[in-house]
Amino acid sequence: MITEDKVTEIFCMADDFCKFFDTLTAKYTLKPTGKRKYHRNSTMSKAEVMLIIILFHDSGYRCFKHFYLEKVCKQLRHLFPKVVFYNRIVELEREVAVPLTLFIKKVLLGKCTGINFVDRTPLRVCKNQRIQFTRFSKA
Repeated sequence: MITEDKVTEIFCMADDFCKFFDTLTAKYTLKPTGKRKYHRNSTMSKAEVMLIIILFHDSGYRCFKHFYLEKVCKQLRHLFPKVVFYNRIVELEREVAVPLTLFIKKVLLGKCTGINFVDRTPLRVCKNQRIQFTRFSKA
């Protein structure tokens, strides 16, 4: 698991990125028309939701629900004082999908050094009876 100092560092980078991303996309976003406004602002920031998703992928948990309810809501409560219900965090994940993808690509991955690693784990793509008919078979 990532240390608390590293969590704080990632949060600060994510928060700065979200502020930059929001100002950049604000001029291209359509404003809602009409009198009704049903959109309610979240108590959790986009950076917090992004950080929770990043921590989940580093945690080793297989189920996001168990990670969120056990780890975030109980053990990491001091880092996330305004946690929301699980159903709400799932809704908030959709809103941060694009900023999270860009944040990981531009900030967390760093620059390519020319050294790449390839995983040679074989993937089963068809039934054994059809192996001889596939284009990629060794037969």
